[in-house]
Amino acid sequence: MPNVITNYTSAGVGTSPATVTTVAAGTTSTTIGLNISNVTASQIKIAVSCAGATLIKTVPIPANSSLSVLDGKIILETGDTVVVTSNTASSVDALISVLEQS
Repeated sequence: MPNVITNYTSAGVGTSPATVTTVAAGTTSTTIGLNISNVTASQIKIAVSCAGATLIKTVPIPANSSLSVLDGKIILETGDTVVVTSNTASSVDALISVLEQS
């Protein structure tokens, strides 16, 4: 079972839900980190869900600031997704770091 550490990104996330990653078939992912950056000059509010469960909802991020969403690890299995949404168009860059095992 090979282990691979990798990053997935999504830039310019806005008001439509954006899937940052989907776990591939036959793979388990351990989420190591999930960082969200507000790339605008105004405060925004974001929501993040993993595997269909809400992690954070309507959390404010100040202008030109970032938020580390995780305070621990989350295990994701085949088909699970990480989805980010903002209340402002093209306002978020998201980066997730995972350990993938297949």
